[in-house]
Amino acid sequence: MPLLRQLGERFWFVPALLCLVAVVLSQLLVWVDRVWEMSLPGWADTLLYRVGESGSRDILGAIAGSSLAVAGTTFSITMAVLALTSSSYGPRLIRNFMTDRGNQVVLGVYVATFLYSLLVLRSVRAIGDPGDPEAEVFVPHLAVNFAVVLAVLNVAVLIYFIHHISDSIQISTISRRVRTDLRRTVERLYPEQVGHGPEELDGPEPHTEEACDHAEEHGEPVRAGRQGYVTAVHGDDLVRTAQEAGGVVHLRVRPGQYVLQDSVVAHLHADAVGEDALDAVRDAVQVDDARSPYQDVSFAVQQLTELAVRALSPGTNDPFTAVNALDDLSSGLSLLAQREMPSTRRYDDAGALRVCAPQVGAVELTSTVLDNVRWYAVTSPSVMHAALDLVRRVGRHARHRDLRARLLTQVRLLEEAFERADHQQHDVEEYAERVRETERVLAQV
Repeated sequence: MPLLRQLGERFWFVPALLCLVAVVLSQLLVWVDRVWEMSLPGWADTLLYRVGESGSRDILGAIAGSSLAVAGTTFSITMAVLALTSSSYGPRLIRNFMTDRGNQVVLGVYVATFLYSLLVLRSVRAIGDPGDPEAEVFVPHLAVNFAVVLAVLNVAVLIYFIHHISDSIQISTISRRVRTDLRRTVERLYPEQVGHGPEELDGPEPHTEEACDHAEEHGEPVRAGRQGYVTAVHGDDLVRTAQEAGGVVHLRVRPGQYVLQDSVVAHLHADAVGEDALDAVRDAVQVDDARSPYQDVSFAVQQLTELAVRALSPGTNDPFTAVNALDDLSSGLSLLAQREMPSTRRYDDAGALRVCAPQVGAVELTSTVLDNVRWYAVTSPSVMHAALDLVRRVGRHARHRDLRARLLTQVRLLEEAFERADHQQHDVEEYAERVRETERVLAQV
């Protein structure tokens, strides 16, 4: 499943899959034409055009040439959109366009149509001696007519692509996609646990802190083996490996962190640690060249934060985009704030501690967002007010006292930064009033 998910995020995967379908379909329809003499009723025969050898070659050649030309045009437009997005909204948002299923399908349909027409075109040939003027010519009428259907479909796909690419560069669409990634990641990670947490055990909870510290101090180090970002940690594999080795795995990294080739990503402590067990732990920590929001909740938060920060740059000066990004951030962070944080300890079915893993929670993520707002948005009153709106939304859903305490600290820091930003007295007083209102909301939760 992880391999299929990674392939689905590759821009070439869907076009390659559609090209494979085109190859199979072209050979299948040509075979049907060759072995089955179609005898259709009169009304149906008008739908199946029989244009002969020359006409079939012309039709297939026109469809193949035009579909490839439009494929090049759509690909060029996509590259232009990627360049625009990279310079205006941030290079990390390019991933959303590369993984966009609509862009992949459009390019795949055009390339697959070209390949289908080309393969059907090569099947139009004389049967017997080519020099014999009476030699029979084979024309796959069914396959040729299906190529015409594909050409009509290409026109519809072109209209869809123009609408889709125009919609995809709107800031509301870009922000919505990242917000959706953030909420999906929260839904995927925080309701589920790998192995068992201590609250699920029937017996007394083991001395987990001592066991984790002991595993880190005396365990065998497991190094990354390559440089890049930790994109996923396969917890089930870690629990199973630790159980088979009769020990404990202490993870040193979490998804989103950058590691070098010789960086220690985990310690495995067991009576006898073999190379197979160390390799299994290393394989369970997936390292790639680029980050992915699948297990990295901080990556989606970073994307929206970067969108807000870039909008506040002197060259852009677009506070409304920053407000939009903060509104979408409040959606994901509010969902995270109302969820119970999963245990950092993982147990097997017998109740034995197997994995100690770090995690990131709502406190750290919310503080990161508000710190960036305080650093870059202090001169924009509308964005600073949007930051207070974010605090109130997250605070109303906060389940833990430490998150509300951190939010109160951040509110005071925002007020202090706003007062020092040389705003007019009216704006300072209005912001102070909003701060007091936010503090009352947090105190009532």
